[in-house]
Amino acid sequence: MAERICVARIGAAHGVRGEVKLWSFTEDPAAVATYGPLETEDGTRRFEIESLRAAKDHFVARLSGVGDRNAAEQLRNLELYIPRSRLPKINDRDTYYHADLIGLDAVTPDGVQIGTVHALHNFGAGDIIEIMPVGSGEPLILPFNDVTVPRIDLEAKQIVLVRPVEIEAREE
Repeated sequence: MAERICVARIGAAHGVRGEVKLWSFTEDPAAVATYGPLETEDGTRRFEIESLRAAKDHFVARLSGVGDRNAAEQLRNLELYIPRSRLPKINDRDTYYHADLIGLDAVTPDGVQIGTVHALHNFGAGDIIEIMPVGSGEPLILPFNDVTVPRIDLEAKQIVLVRPVEIEAREE
C-alpha cells in the first residue's frame, strides 16, 4: 500500500495575490485543509493551506509562501500528498484509497489478465481508470464505476474489469 496519498492538485493561479485553484481528492473535499502540511510527491516542498473557499467545481486556496501570481503560476498541475497515517483508518472492506488500486492486476470476469491499473483520473465528469495492457499497446481508459469495475479484491491484488463490448454482449 502507498505510504503517501495524493489528496489535491493545484490548478491555475487565481487573481493577482497568489491564490490558486485547488482540486481536492478527499471524500469530504473541504477536509483537505485539515490534514496538515501538504507536500510534493518527492517531499521536497511543503505547503500549508492558509485559507480555502469553495468555487464552482474547485476551491480557491491561499497557500503559505505563495505571495503573488507569478509564484502561484509556478505551481500549476502540482499534486499534493500527505502521509497515509494522517488519513482516517478504513474499516469498511469495500472502501479504499485510489492509491491502493495502482499496480493491481485487471482481470476479466473469467480471470484472464487484461493488464495493470496504472492510474485513476477525474477530469470533472467522474472517475476513470487507466489500464496498461499486458504486453504492449495503448492504455485502456474506462469509466470507473460499478458496471465497468464490479469487484475490487485488495487481498488478491486484482480488480475485475468488464469492458463496454462485454457489457453490450450481456445485454443482448
